[in-house]
Amino acid sequence: MGTASSLVSPAGGEVIEDTYGVGGGEACEIPVEVKPKARLLRSSFRRGAGAGAAGAGPGSLPRGAGGGGLLGASFKSTGSSVPELEYAVAEYERLKKEYEIFRVSKNQELLSMGRREAKLDTENKRLRAELQALQKTYQKILREKESALEAKYQAMERAATFEHDRDKVKRQFKIFRETKENEIQDLLRAKRELESKLQRLQAQGIQVFDPGESDSDDNCTDVTAAGTQCEYWPGGALGSEPSIGSMIQLQQSFRGPEFAHSSIDVEGPFANVNRDDWDIAVASLLQVTPLFSHSLWSNTVRCYLIYTDETQPEMDLFLKDYSPKLKRMCETMGYFFHAVYFPIDVENQYLTVRKWEIEKSSLVILFIHLTLPSLLLEDCEEAFLKNPEGKPRLIYHRLEDGKVSSDSVQQLIDQVANLNKTNKAKIIDHTGDPAEGVYKTYSYVEKIIKQDILGFENTDLDTKDLGSEDSIPEEDDFGDVLWDIHDEQEQMETFQQASNSAHELGFEKYYERLNDLVAAPAPIPPLLISGGPGSGKSLLLSKWIQLQQKNSPNTLILSHFVGRPMSTSSESSLIIKRLTLKLMQHSWSVSALTLDPAKLLEEFPRWLEKLSARHQGSIIIIIDSIDQVQQVEKHMKWLIDPLPVNVRVIVSVNVETCPPAWRLWPTLHLDPLNPKDAKSIIIAECHSVDIKLSKEQEKKLERHCRSAATCNALYVTLFGKMIACAGRSGNLDKILHQCFQCQDTVSLYRLVLRSIQESMTNDMDKELMKQILCLINVSHNGVSESELMELYPEMSWALLTSLIHSLHKLCLLTYGCGLLKFQHLQAWETVRLEYMEDATIISSYRQKLINYFTMQLSQDPVTWRSADELPWLFQQQGSKQRLHDCLLNLFVSQNLYKRGHFAELLSYWQFVGKDKSAMAAEYFDSLKQYEKNCEGEENMMCLADLYETLGRFLKDLGLLSQAVVPLQRSLEIRETALDPDHPRVAQSLHQLASVYVQWKKFGNAEQLYKQALEISENAYGADHPHIARELEALATLYQKQNKYEQAEHFRKKSFKIRQKATRRKGNLYGFALLRRRALQLEELTLGKDTPDNARTLNELGVLYYLQNNLETADQFLKRSLEMRERVLGPDHPDCAQSLNNLAALCNEMKQYDKAEELYERALDIRRRALAPDHPSLAYTGKHLAILYKKML
Repeated sequence: MGTASSLVSPAGGEVIEDTYGVGGGEACEIPVEVKPKARLLRSSFRRGAGAGAAGAGPGSLPRGAGGGGLLGASFKSTGSSVPELEYAVAEYERLKKEYEIFRVSKNQELLSMGRREAKLDTENKRLRAELQALQKTYQKILREKESALEAKYQAMERAATFEHDRDKVKRQFKIFRETKENEIQDLLRAKRELESKLQRLQAQGIQVFDPGESDSDDNCTDVTAAGTQCEYWPGGALGSEPSIGSMIQLQQSFRGPEFAHSSIDVEGPFANVNRDDWDIAVASLLQVTPLFSHSLWSNTVRCYLIYTDETQPEMDLFLKDYSPKLKRMCETMGYFFHAVYFPIDVENQYLTVRKWEIEKSSLVILFIHLTLPSLLLEDCEEAFLKNPEGKPRLIYHRLEDGKVSSDSVQQLIDQVANLNKTNKAKIIDHTGDPAEGVYKTYSYVEKIIKQDILGFENTDLDTKDLGSEDSIPEEDDFGDVLWDIHDEQEQMETFQQASNSAHELGFEKYYERLNDLVAAPAPIPPLLISGGPGSGKSLLLSKWIQLQQKNSPNTLILSHFVGRPMSTSSESSLIIKRLTLKLMQHSWSVSALTLDPAKLLEEFPRWLEKLSARHQGSIIIIIDSIDQVQQVEKHMKWLIDPLPVNVRVIVSVNVETCPPAWRLWPTLHLDPLNPKDAKSIIIAECHSVDIKLSKEQEKKLERHCRSAATCNALYVTLFGKMIACAGRSGNLDKILHQCFQCQDTVSLYRLVLRSIQESMTNDMDKELMKQILCLINVSHNGVSESELMELYPEMSWALLTSLIHSLHKLCLLTYGCGLLKFQHLQAWETVRLEYMEDATIISSYRQKLINYFTMQLSQDPVTWRSADELPWLFQQQGSKQRLHDCLLNLFVSQNLYKRGHFAELLSYWQFVGKDKSAMAAEYFDSLKQYEKNCEGEENMMCLADLYETLGRFLKDLGLLSQAVVPLQRSLEIRETALDPDHPRVAQSLHQLASVYVQWKKFGNAEQLYKQALEISENAYGADHPHIARELEALATLYQKQNKYEQAEHFRKKSFKIRQKATRRKGNLYGFALLRRRALQLEELTLGKDTPDNARTLNELGVLYYLQNNLETADQFLKRSLEMRERVLGPDHPDCAQSLNNLAALCNEMKQYDKAEELYERALDIRRRALAPDHPSLAYTGKHLAILYKKML
C-alpha cells in the first residue's frame, strides 16, 4: 500500500479512504511530513482537472471559479458533494493549526534541551576540576606514603644496628662474666687450699686469724663451674631433681664454663637451663619421649564421620568432592588420610568398633539436621563430651526456616557450646544450599588438619608448598644430612606400643640388675638380655627406659627397636645412621654425615667417643632384637671394641639366634613367668571385662600354666585376651578347652585366626581377612588402610575397621607409621604357616602388591610408599629386569636417596649385578634421555634436582670425577633457567665444592664456597641458617688445610648464627617432630588432673619462659599450680616449685610485690615440708633475698 503520506490529498488535507476495503478504508491522520503530501495532493488535483476538461459540456462551471469546478470534477468520480469538500478544507485548516502548535512545542523542547546541555556542560567542567584536585591530593598522599615507608625502613635499619650493638655488648659482657667467674673459681680454689693449710696449722697448735669472723660470705657462695660440685649445694642449682647439666656442658668448647643464672625452678629435663641455653634445652627434648595416645603420633589423619538419614546428601557430597582433596593434601605432606564412616547401625552391631574408631581418630565430624537418632547419642557423647585429649571436633548443623531442631539435637549443641574452649569443638550452623554448607565444612576441616593436627602455622599455604618431598623438611634445614622422618615416627610408635602393657610381668627383679649395670665401673662389655620369642624383652627395655628418664634425666638414652627381619628397622646402616644423628644432635654438631655404610661404621665410634668426652652423665645405647639384623656381627662390630668409660650398651637377642661370640658377655636371661603370676595375669584380664572363672576353670588354668612355653609372657597375654573375648561372646567353656590344647604361642595364634574366621558369617569376609593378612605378610613395611580400600573396592570401611579391631585386640595387628603391621614376629610366622605354605601363594600376593604400586607409580608422583615397597618386592620376586627398570625411574631413586636409604639403594643395584661405574653410566644415560623431553621452567628445575641428586649419590659412592659432571650440569641449568644470583645456584655451588673438598682440590672448593656464601648473604641476609652452612663448610675446609685460626673464626660465626636461628625455630634436626611434640604436650595436659600432667604444664611454662614468651609461660605455670593444689594439696613441695616459678616470672616482669608474696608462700611451704639444710629451701631464700635487694 505504500506509506500513509501517499494517500493524502494536498489541497484539502482530507483523509483518503483505502479502496481495497469494501466499506472504505480506515481514516489515516496526516503525518508530520508535509512536502510529500503536497506533491500527492497537487497530482490529484491535476488528474481531477484533466478529467473535468474532457467531460465539460454546455452549462458547466467556468474554470476560474476558485477552482471549484476542478475540485468538483475531481471528486465527482468518487461521488463527493460540495459539503464534503468544505469539510475537507476545514479539516485541513484544523490540521494546519495542530501542526503549527506541534512545531512550536518542538522548538521549545529543543531550546530546553539546549539549556540543559549547557547546564550539563557546566557541571562536567566542575566535576573535571574536582577530579584534577583529587588527583593532585592523591599524588600528595602517595608521596607522603613513600616518605613514611622510607622513614620506616630507616628506622628498621637503625633498630637492626641497635640490635647488633646490643648483641655485641651482650657478648662482651658474657666474656667479661665468664672471665670473672673463672677468677672467682681460682680464688675459691686458693681459698680452699688456704683453709686446708689453716686446718693443718691449727692441728699443730698454731694460732691464726679465724676467717669465720670476717664479713665475707664466700663460704655461702653458690657460683660453681659447670659440672663442678660445690660444698654447699649438693644438687643442681635450679631444681629439686637431677638436671641436664650434662647437656649444658656440650658447648664448653665454644662458650666456656656454664652457670645457672635463671631463677626458674625446674624439675625434670629442663633444670639448670637459662634463656641463653634455650637451644640446649630443645636438644634435650629429643631424649624425652612421653607416651602419647596413638592418634597424636600416628602418621595418619583419621577423619571419623557421623551422619543421619537427613544429612546423608551432605555426607555423600563431602566424600565425593572433598575427601579426595584432603587425601591429596595429606599425602603431599607425607601423611595418610582416611575418611571413616559406618552405615546407620540400627542393630548397634558396630558399637564397640565405632567407639574404638572414635578413640583413635584425629578428627570427628557430625552432620545433623533436625533430629538425632538415639543409636547415635552414645557416639556423639563419646566424641564430643568425653574428649579428654581435647582432639579437634566439628559439628555441621543444617538449619531450616520454620523448623525447630529436636530436643536431643539442641541439647547436644548446647553441651558442646558450653565446653571448655580447649576441647576444640567447632559448630557450623548453616542455612541454605547444602553444597555451600559442605564446602564450608571442608574449609574448616582443611584448616584443622593443617593447624591443629599437623601443626603448620601458616594454614593458607598451598599443599604443593608444604613438602613435595613427602613432608620431609627442607634439605637445607638439615645441612647435608639426609633424614627420613618416617623412620623416627616408627621408632616413637614402637617404643610407645612396647611400653603400653599395664602388666609388669614380674620385671621388678630385672630392673635392679639393669641399674647395677649402669652404676658398674668401666670398662664392661655390653649387657645381653636373652630370652625366647615373646618373653617380654621389648617390654622390659621400654619400661626400664621410662624409669631411667624419670629418675635420671641427665642420663642420655639412645634406643632402637628392631621389627621383623627384612623390614626397614632391621637394616644395619639405617640403625647406625640414626644413632649417629642422635649423637650429633646432642653434641650440637652441624657436620655433614656420609651415607656410605662402611664409613658410617667407622664414624659412629668416633662420634660416641666425642660425645662421651663432653657428657658428664651416663650414655646408654639400647638396641632391641638386634639378632634380627642381617649379618649382625659384621655390621655391629663396634660392640666388641672397648667402649668409653661412661657409655653402657644393652642389646636383646633370642636365645636361639644369639651370635656365638656374644654369649660370653654379661647376660640377663628372662625366665618364663612362674605359674602363679601367669594365672594372676589371665584372671586380671578376665576381671577387666567383668568375667569370673569358676574354681574348676582356675584349677585347670593353674595346671596348664606349668611348662616354659605356656608361661611365656606373650602366650599368657594372648591367652588372657582370648578368654576375655570368649567371655563376652558367651562361649567361654569352648574357647577355654581349645586354648588348653595349644601348647605354644604359634598354635595359640592359629586358634586366634580360626576363632576370628568362625565369628564371620560371610565367606567373602573370611576370604578378605585371609588376603589382607597375606598382603601385610609379604609387604616390606606393612600396608595402609587406604591402600587396602583401593585394592579391594568392594570392601566397606565398616568391614575393614571391624576386622582390624578384632585382629588388633588379639595381638595380631598393630599400627606403625600409619601402616598395618604384625604386633609380634610369632604372629607373622603364624600367618605364613596357616595361609602361605606354598611359595607360589607368596609370589601371587607379592605380584598383587607389585601391580598396585606399579599402577600408582604410573598415575601419581612418586611417593615414599611406592619407593619403599616396589623395588623391595621386585627383589624378593627375583625380577632383576623389572627391578632394574624401576631403579632407572629417576624419581624412585631420588626419593630413596633423599630420605637417606642409600644402603638400600646400593643393595638393589648389587642384586641387579651392576657395579658402581655401570650404575653411574646408566643413571647418566637415563638423565640425558629425560632431558630431551624437558620443556618449561618447572621441568628444567626438576631436571636440575635430578642431576644434583645423581652427583651427590656418586660422591657418596666415591666416584668423585664422575660426580662433578652432573653437579656442573645442575649448576648450568639453574644459572640459565633462574638467575646467577638465585639461592638454588648457591646450593649447586655448595654441592660441587663438597666434591672438590673430598677430592682434595681445596683451591677450587674455597672459591666455590665463597661464591655460594656471597649469593646466600645477598639472598637471605647475614643471619640465615644457609649462611651458617657455608661458614661451617669453609671452617671444615680450612681445618683440612691446617689453617686452624681461620677455621675457628668461621666456626664461631656459624655457631652464633645457628644458635640464634635455633632459638627462633626450635631445634636443628627434626624440627617437625619437636614442634608436634610441643603441641602434643599441650594436648595431653587438657585431660584429667594428675601429678604428671601438672609436671608437664610446669615444663611447658619453662619452655615458653626460655623463649621469652612470658605471657604464655604465666598461663601454663598458673595451671600447673592450680592442678597441683587440687591433686597434691596446697602444702605439697611441688606447689612450692610452681609458686617459685611464678615468682621468678613476676620478678622478670618487674612485678616485685607479687613476686615477694609468691616467694614467701613457696618459702613457707618448703620450711614446713623439707629439712632445714635442703638445697631447695636455700634456693628460694636466696632468690627472695635478691628480690629484696632489688626492691630497696
